[in-house]
Amino acid sequence: MTELEDPAALREARRAELSRGWVVPLIIGSAMMMQTLNANVLSNALPTMAHALGENPVRLNLAITVYLLAAAVFLPVSTWAADKFGARRIFLASMILYAVSSAACGMAQDLSQLVLARLFQGIAAAMMSPVGRLVLLRTTPKHELVGALSVLTMPSLLGPALGPVLGGFIVTYWDWRWIFYINLPIAAVGILLVLRYVPDIKEQAVSPLDAWGLVLTGFGLAGLIFGFETLGRDAVSPFAVAGLFAASVLCMLLYWRHSRGNPDAILDLTLFRIPTFTASVVGGAFMRLVQGATPFLLALLLQVIFGMSPFEAGLLTCMAAIGALAMKSAAPPILRRFGFRTVLWVNGLIVSVMFLMYAVFEPTTPRWIMITLLLAGGFFRSLQFTSLNGLSYADIEQPQMSRATSMSQMAQQLVQSIGVGVAATMLHLFTTMRGETTLSASSVANTFIALGAISFLSIPFFLRLPRDAGDGMNRRP
Repeated sequence: MTELEDPAALREARRAELSRGWVVPLIIGSAMMMQTLNANVLSNALPTMAHALGENPVRLNLAITVYLLAAAVFLPVSTWAADKFGARRIFLASMILYAVSSAACGMAQDLSQLVLARLFQGIAAAMMSPVGRLVLLRTTPKHELVGALSVLTMPSLLGPALGPVLGGFIVTYWDWRWIFYINLPIAAVGILLVLRYVPDIKEQAVSPLDAWGLVLTGFGLAGLIFGFETLGRDAVSPFAVAGLFAASVLCMLLYWRHSRGNPDAILDLTLFRIPTFTASVVGGAFMRLVQGATPFLLALLLQVIFGMSPFEAGLLTCMAAIGALAMKSAAPPILRRFGFRTVLWVNGLIVSVMFLMYAVFEPTTPRWIMITLLLAGGFFRSLQFTSLNGLSYADIEQPQMSRATSMSQMAQQLVQSIGVGVAATMLHLFTTMRGETTLSASSVANTFIALGAISFLSIPFFLRLPRDAGDGMNRRP
């Protein structure tokens, strides 16, 4: 019997064929959907959760902050663990931990139990997203990577689409604990599919863990995120916030000195010598700042200013995610036709202008205008972030993939996390400047305009790219 006639060999060949197509990206994207779904559901549920646990809603924000801190601290070590123990094994472990910690969140009886469970959920999230992306990068040919990344992000976009609506429905008509329990069936199916279809990638040759670098980056990122989370709020004194930022900068400078000439450094800063990687990570950061702030600002505008219920506001804001889903199948041919450089700077201008348009929303604005602008905004943002994700790996060689994944994911986590803090600070400044004591539509509109102006800073990074940047990824002549 030849190898091709062997049923086991045929099954393995069929599995490999499926893995190279859309199955592996879809499985990994579905796992990431748990994270985006949970994040979008939780924001609508916080007041109800606070009442059920007998806590002040402002104090319950600690559950979000601890999650972000854990994710920031453990992100740099995720790809080292994948190289050391195997990417598939770590990805499975992170899914199991995320499911268990989600169940613990749902069963929490007080704030301390909830915060502890969210801590482990953040650790699992830090491992799941970059390691899942690393599995995809190591099983997909470079010329198929844009399409695979597009498929990867489709399930995760369901989180922003379903999260606001589902969160509003659950807290209105059901029990808030189910915002965590809904992760369990997703995780169970995902684990079975990973075991069945995701190839077992062998461990890479790995250097010793850079423990000192992990401590410096962990404290540096934690100080930065917690500083932006508390900036412009009354929970922490301005001196304490300034101290957090100062300590963060000091840790980052110490890490920069520690990493120079250190081949085992946990974050490879030499990646920023690659123009396409720098354009994606640094240039794209201004766009991702807007992405992180958008759900927060829209929730305030629609619920606090316009007086919509969480369920009604969720039905409206999910239009942006529907627009993003509509773009996913169109992104690869658009990139093949025009190339990364042209798409990024032209579409970047459109994305910035669309964000500025949110400032015109008023209580009397017809719903069809809001829906149109939200759909269009989600559509063009999706093209921008698909392009940015693909460009980051355009000139990365296989030995650098794990480090590039860790750096890229850490930057995305960092920028989107501080987006809310920046938006909150701007809201506070605009409210104070107008002599107001409560949030107003004008303050929110001015914040949309200010953040939209910041997003234009991405454009020079894209214009500096060569015309053929990333063409090898999309088979563009």
